[in-house]
Amino acid sequence: MYGPHDPDRRRWLKFAGAATWVAALPLAPLRAQGNGSDMMLRAARARVTLLGAPYPDTDVWAYNGTVPGPVLRVRQGDTLRATLANELDVATTVHWHGLRLPNRMDGVPYVTQAPVAPGSTFEYEFACPDAGTFWYHPHSASNEQVDMGLHGALIVDEPSPPPVDRDVLWVLDDWRLRRDGSVSGDFASMFDASHAGRLGNTVTINGILPDRFEVEAGERIRLRLLNVANARIFALRFEGHAPLIVATDGMPCEPHAPDGGRLLLGPGMRADLILDATGEPGTTFRVVDEFIAREAYEVVTLAYRVDRRTRAEPFASRLVLPPNPVPAPDLKRATRHRMVFAGGMGGMMGGGGMMGGGGMMGGGMSGGMARGHVWSINGKSATEADHSHAPILTLDRGASYVLELINETMWWHPIHLHGHSFRIVSRDGRVLARTIVADTSLLPPRSRAEIAFVADNPGDWMFHCHVLEHQASGMMATIRVA
Repeated sequence: MYGPHDPDRRRWLKFAGAATWVAALPLAPLRAQGNGSDMMLRAARARVTLLGAPYPDTDVWAYNGTVPGPVLRVRQGDTLRATLANELDVATTVHWHGLRLPNRMDGVPYVTQAPVAPGSTFEYEFACPDAGTFWYHPHSASNEQVDMGLHGALIVDEPSPPPVDRDVLWVLDDWRLRRDGSVSGDFASMFDASHAGRLGNTVTINGILPDRFEVEAGERIRLRLLNVANARIFALRFEGHAPLIVATDGMPCEPHAPDGGRLLLGPGMRADLILDATGEPGTTFRVVDEFIAREAYEVVTLAYRVDRRTRAEPFASRLVLPPNPVPAPDLKRATRHRMVFAGGMGGMMGGGGMMGGGGMMGGGMSGGMARGHVWSINGKSATEADHSHAPILTLDRGASYVLELINETMWWHPIHLHGHSFRIVSRDGRVLARTIVADTSLLPPRSRAEIAFVADNPGDWMFHCHVLEHQASGMMATIRVA
């Protein structure tokens, strides 16, 4: 979805090279379906309304017939029980993204569990130690299954929720749609795999093409943002407003403004904002994605109600979320490892990636690409077909580690670690001024970062790029905690 802001708040979409105007819809809130403590998730084909008239409904894969799937909601410390019923004609799993949970519940086929075959079920049960915004999705053929609609939010509430007027969830997604509103089936695109990933032409919030989001003057909103797109990175600017980030990937942080006024959110990442509605009744403001400046577009409009005001003046106090019980790494005693991410068309052609000097493919570009190996971590490439690869690292349980993440490619990579949350220590040699705890670190091209964590959760854990085409074509590995 690209193009200039339109005064009628229509959206400019490009379908397979052709363009048309489409009327958008008011952004309705997602609500929890069940309390999440005992839930059935049915993965099946469905038809949903993404675009609205005059376009037909879109064939998708969905949990319980909706995209996104049901919002699961539990309280911190509670046990979540969810049964996956696979009504698709392919195997699948559920990965609980960002949760520090037992390894056997992590949902990675051939690593933590057998794939759930068509017509079969699997029961997930685990405690939720951390409050925050998390999500769930398959880890089987992820680049196709997630893009077709298999994803949903998991919210773990604090024992005493912070004082806000509204707690709002925006699930940001990116679809590659044809003129008839159907999902393009080119999931095996080598161009996507070797470049930026599968970028679509239509951005939705909570499963619809959004027009406006109504707010009331003076209200305070906790806005939970979740990026479930395969590859799109959002850089969101809230025009006329000054939101504060209070949590990254579900983990509380010192409230702070987004760098440069833009919230950067890569695939799989989440951010909780405090948005104080400081506008006047009847005014409107744009939320704009500026990740690619020359293709900036309006995502949604904040539309102030004409007839209502929550309070005369917005809250003056800051809101600080209580910390989660994530162990702090001992940086002085931490063991260090280098993790080098290489490959892609720029790396292969430029001599600095997998192909340079014979590289890890050995047989040259054509042989490696034919086998689907486009990316590597420390010279090793693993595809998602069966996740069968030896651990790239073995870590001692309870010890502290610092991983230096080195992006030698020309592309962005959100690097995600399962089963743990880590502290982002530095970027490009500069120590971060504030403590940021996350499960994903977004690496710009030709950059590096340091992350630190306590390896306190035993098992084999996936470590991969969350651009799902990059993951599917080699940028994934396993880290063992023993």
